[in-house]
Amino acid sequence: MFIDALLEQNARRPASLAVEDSRSSLTFRNLTALSIVLRDVIAKQTDRASVGLLLPAGTGFFGSLFGAHWAGKVPVPLNFLLSPEELAVIVRDANLDVVLTVHHFDNITNNLLVRTVHLEDLPLRRRILMNRFKPRPPVPKVSPDDLAVLLYTSGTSAAPKGVELTYGNLSANCEGVIAAVDLRPSDRFLCVLPPFHVFGLTANVLVPIVRGIAVHALPRFNPAAVSRAIKDFRPTVLMAVPSMYNALMRSKSADPDAFRDFHLLVSGGEPLPERISTAFRKRFSQTLLEGYGLTETSPVISLNTPDQHRTHSVGLPLKNVQVRIVDDDNAEVETGEEGEIRVKGPSVMRGYRNRPDETAAVLLDDGWFATGDIGRFDSDGYLFITGRKKDMMIVGGENVFPREIEAMLELHEAVDEAAVIGVPDTSRGEVPLAFVIAATDHTLDETALRTFARERLAGYKVPREIRIVTELPRGPTGKVAKRELKSQAETPKAS
Repeated sequence: MFIDALLEQNARRPASLAVEDSRSSLTFRNLTALSIVLRDVIAKQTDRASVGLLLPAGTGFFGSLFGAHWAGKVPVPLNFLLSPEELAVIVRDANLDVVLTVHHFDNITNNLLVRTVHLEDLPLRRRILMNRFKPRPPVPKVSPDDLAVLLYTSGTSAAPKGVELTYGNLSANCEGVIAAVDLRPSDRFLCVLPPFHVFGLTANVLVPIVRGIAVHALPRFNPAAVSRAIKDFRPTVLMAVPSMYNALMRSKSADPDAFRDFHLLVSGGEPLPERISTAFRKRFSQTLLEGYGLTETSPVISLNTPDQHRTHSVGLPLKNVQVRIVDDDNAEVETGEEGEIRVKGPSVMRGYRNRPDETAAVLLDDGWFATGDIGRFDSDGYLFITGRKKDMMIVGGENVFPREIEAMLELHEAVDEAAVIGVPDTSRGEVPLAFVIAATDHTLDETALRTFARERLAGYKVPREIRIVTELPRGPTGKVAKRELKSQAETPKAS
């Protein structure tokens, strides 16, 4: 399916830019040629069903992904921010014996029990030239139910799970996103997300290729590098996480004039704090459009668009995605009421690899996927995320969601960011514990913050303790790693 999409763009616009990075650029003709070469490499290197890709965003990843599909293999993008020990678990679970990579990651791959193929060691140009005189290899026949990619969750809250996404899942999500947003071949994507994350894979690799749009890829997010790329490449589409937009907003190198070409700036991966969206709009005269998705849903569930957006919401569900809100008895709630978000549609995963019980727990008999997120609809059908079911605290018998407390604390001018968890309490079962980072040029006082909270929250929602920290532990896309915060909570606050 995706090879067919690549070949279609190769036929339509062979000389147009497909993807570039700091070292090389590929037209659709050259990306097709590179994919064929890497298809041959992969086919010779392994007889197994899957092949690992330990690569940053860039021309090498694009060629390897499509090369794997052309070889009839399932690509497994690997998180290069994990430790070798964590990656070893994934390698075993995915049954990998070969990983395509670059020497930059030798410190990781040297500790993995796999064969490594380093892209920079391959005579790629010579092989591409030789292939010009050979017939194009046949494209494997795949069905929508065939496995297209195996993505492992980041593991910030539990051991990584392999999410099995089919060709049908990913194709449906690409179609839903393209239908929701006015994307044109004349657009230009700036890719700042890692391709081992589903947001980066679908939004910055598959969608542009399917639509025939050029991509400028950066291997790692760096505000100065992103600012330079915006000036030089003049992108029109950027999809990133809130912490990235926050860093850009603070960067002195970011030129507001260079942002005028953007017509789509999407924020996803975690909740978008109002302070970031407001400050970003003030500095760059651009609106951040929040979306919502999960690895298990390929990922986009809902999305605000330039024509249809609502502040604080995550937008309207995609046309080919069904969403409903249910209570603890699985009954659909009334508009405006909170409950668990359930999702149904062709983009919902096939299941978790080697985890039938966990798959059955979320893929329900009626065909709905239980997201574990708490949300509500407004009267116009916009979806709002209000919490995470697993994060929910029960304080003296009352349900409390950390996001509500975090959003309130972030309204304080001296607070840059807040993260809240529940900790055990002998009298109330659980109580909120807050970790906060001070805004630039501001000093935080715990007593003043607690007073601020008491004026705006019910008493049982006020954090028992507020810890002022300089940074928060994060996963690979910038999302706060609350499992690590819970470990920190066990350590008494420094006096």
